[in-house]
Amino acid sequence: MPPYEAVIFDFGGVLTTNLDDCARAFARRSALPDDAYLHAVTVNPVGRHLFAQLERGDITQEAWNVGIAQLLGIDGTDLMRRALTPLKPEAPMVEAARAIRAAGLRTAVLSNSMGMSPFNLYEPWKLEDEHDVVVLSEQVRMRKPDPEIYQLTLRQLGCRGPACIFVDDNEANLQPAQDLGITTIHAQQPDQTLLRLGELLGLPMTVL
Repeated sequence: MPPYEAVIFDFGGVLTTNLDDCARAFARRSALPDDAYLHAVTVNPVGRHLFAQLERGDITQEAWNVGIAQLLGIDGTDLMRRALTPLKPEAPMVEAARAIRAAGLRTAVLSNSMGMSPFNLYEPWKLEDEHDVVVLSEQVRMRKPDPEIYQLTLRQLGCRGPACIFVDDNEANLQPAQDLGITTIHAQQPDQTLLRLGELLGLPMTVL
């Protein structure tokens, strides 16, 4: 097992509470079927294309709000804020990232962004203070699973792939990291993720 130098974390659904739960709660608040919003952004081809454009910075958050609202038949005013405001830090994962950094390893956030204006989801988290590197897709005009965004993150960390661990809740985002020699963790439950991180790093991790 190689000595690891850095851990790269996805943001939404890893350092935050579950995105799917948040999406279903928004649908209920909007008097929609539970999975209506999830379907619009992850299954509907129009919605998937809109999200990819948003993540790459090809459209504004306001344009995304309008497009998704039309798919759902609801008011699009500040839609992203309304959908994501309930999202909270996943406290054990946030603390684990701090512990990893305190142990002398570098940490990074690699996130497919959701637009940063008028609603900036990242602002309360102060990611630049908490991590050595922060790569947000719209700022670099690439998105996961584009291989180039992983390569960019490694360059900014100053690490080779085999010296890194990547944690993401979307399994489709793992293969490009593996192709670069990065050890991956599919984050499904925080306690399982913490146990696996602890095993790989040889560090005690607080489990839920």
